[in-house]
Amino acid sequence: MGDRSGSGEVNDNRYFVDGHLKNPIPDSQVHLEGSAPLQSTAATRLYKRRWLIVCLFSSYSLCNAFQWIQYGIINNIFMRFYSVDSFTIDWMSMIYMLTYIPLIFPVTWLLDTKGLRVIALVATALNCAGTWIKVASARPDLFAVTFLGQVICSAAQVFILGMPSRIASVWFGSEEVSTACSIGVFGNQLGIAIGFLVPPILVPNVEDLDELAGHIRVMFYITAGVATFLFILVIIVFQERPDIPPTQAQAAARLIPAESYSYTSSILCLLRNRPFILLIISYGLNVGCFYAVSTLLNQMIIKHYPGEEVNAGRIGLTIVIAGMVGSLICGIWLDRTKSYKQTTLAVYVMSLVGMLVYAFTLSLGHLWVVFITAGALGFFMTGYLPLGFEFAVELTYPESEGTSSGLLNCSAQVFGIIFTICQGKIIEHFGTLAGNLFLCAFLLIGTILTGFIRSDLRRQMANQLAKTAENVNGSAVSPDEPATKL
Repeated sequence: MGDRSGSGEVNDNRYFVDGHLKNPIPDSQVHLEGSAPLQSTAATRLYKRRWLIVCLFSSYSLCNAFQWIQYGIINNIFMRFYSVDSFTIDWMSMIYMLTYIPLIFPVTWLLDTKGLRVIALVATALNCAGTWIKVASARPDLFAVTFLGQVICSAAQVFILGMPSRIASVWFGSEEVSTACSIGVFGNQLGIAIGFLVPPILVPNVEDLDELAGHIRVMFYITAGVATFLFILVIIVFQERPDIPPTQAQAAARLIPAESYSYTSSILCLLRNRPFILLIISYGLNVGCFYAVSTLLNQMIIKHYPGEEVNAGRIGLTIVIAGMVGSLICGIWLDRTKSYKQTTLAVYVMSLVGMLVYAFTLSLGHLWVVFITAGALGFFMTGYLPLGFEFAVELTYPESEGTSSGLLNCSAQVFGIIFTICQGKIIEHFGTLAGNLFLCAFLLIGTILTGFIRSDLRRQMANQLAKTAENVNGSAVSPDEPATKL
């Protein structure tokens, strides 16, 4: 007898034809090294609920991402309100990166052992708690309290950032996983976009500190209300996984016995995967540059266009909105073409070109030019995010998507901290052009590394082998011969 899927049906590719046992494709030919055999008759099904799950995830990711940049985009206002220096406010963004590094490994272990629902509950609970702590911090002498709230929200981010590819794989079909991953990343990008746009509007640069405290408190209350609503919604709605898997690859993954899984072995296996290591470095370089540009955007714009805090936020919004469009286009393109290596390399090259153009046009004195160049930069640099996630899943199948995504994001946080600190110091001493060219040099290195990544699309191969087995099994039984399934 074969193994059983979640649907309760027997999964086996053997048939009796005229009293003889036939097995057209041996199990050994229908699986990847280290994975369970892919059974050609595994039941698969797509549920409409999958769209609700990914949209709910995207929503609480948005709420958390908004808080990452809400201090940095009005850096000068918070400096004056809390009487701290610019570098201290930069740490309100960089703490998101720093917290991620030590927490990602226990969080991915928790994901692999407890599942998506537990991760979603912890993420939204921490995010909700952090926002309410910030509500109590809207006083000039309570910077330590607002920093504590930001630390808790940054811990919530660890339970969010690497989940899009896992949700896409667990809930979506093979022809829509990249689109679903893009929707998951879309929420994070939209949150950053709102974080660029809304704080300069809600918290104007007024002189009276009591009035300023009132504006800050309103922003914190709105964020806390949204976070609380999403926490309640996750408790009620969020489901661990569908009863019947969406793809043959997921069906095979479910057949791997839980006791045979070792988190440490999974990490070591990934670290021996040379194409994935190259992707980890190149992804970290690209996303780290995006983090640095986002964190320091207010300082760069104010340096050349004094008093333009609101437009600095709008430029940040332009970067992220353009990136959201790029993400969705790239996701749809990947689902149709499966050209992971070519698309990733092309987008990386254009990110480098966009960064160079932005660097040389920032100081021209025309804000409309900055809007255009920043939008082009965002389209490719932010559009790269889901490409990296999905390429990683392809290179590392059947390892956990949460683990591969976690390692990618860990690299991005490390490079993000390094780039933000270094670029900030370079801008302070040598100007914005030198700071942006510093990032361009590392984007060039990332482009070269991407060119050396071997395109080993394991997940696609697994699905293709399963389809081939199913087709051969179907043709092996003649319509005139009664087939009895074991």
